[in-house]
Amino acid sequence: MEVAVTLNCDGSSTNRQGDIQINKIDMKFFPFIAAFILLVSSCSKKNNQAEVDDQIIKNYLSAKMLNATKDPSGLYYIMTSPGTGVSPVSTSTVEVKYKGMLITGTVFDQTAADKTFTYALTGLIKGWQIGIPLMKKGGKATFYVPSELGYGGNDMGVIPPNSILIFDIELIDVK
Repeated sequence: MEVAVTLNCDGSSTNRQGDIQINKIDMKFFPFIAAFILLVSSCSKKNNQAEVDDQIIKNYLSAKMLNATKDPSGLYYIMTSPGTGVSPVSTSTVEVKYKGMLITGTVFDQTAADKTFTYALTGLIKGWQIGIPLMKKGGKATFYVPSELGYGGNDMGVIPPNSILIFDIELIDVK
């Protein structure tokens, strides 16, 4: 017996670039194919989560009467102070002061008033890797980070899976 399967991440059955097609499969391979389909079908969950996050961020910004810019990545940001120094690049090490919050307002991390945080930009969450290069040294911004650009579906203790994160960031130095 043979099985023909067409799998699209959006659930449609059209044949576009990006479709996964499996034709003329012997039934003895069906359990492997079923496992593969389940694995690949999780891509739609990622797309749905991005849509959910985007709507939550839009609703939050609207309720707070905030006007944020949306980056093509899905990151929303507000530059509260432009800064006058250099902008970091993807390979920069940055020194910042920051406060990280859940969308509920719960603070999960922050630098002490007299301390800073220094780290290579490549080692930080995607939301920071995208947002911090938009800043200049001395600048301040607030980032609204969808879960995909934060910790995704991972449980990070005080940060639940699929959490939208808000960061107030001051870029102290760029190295």
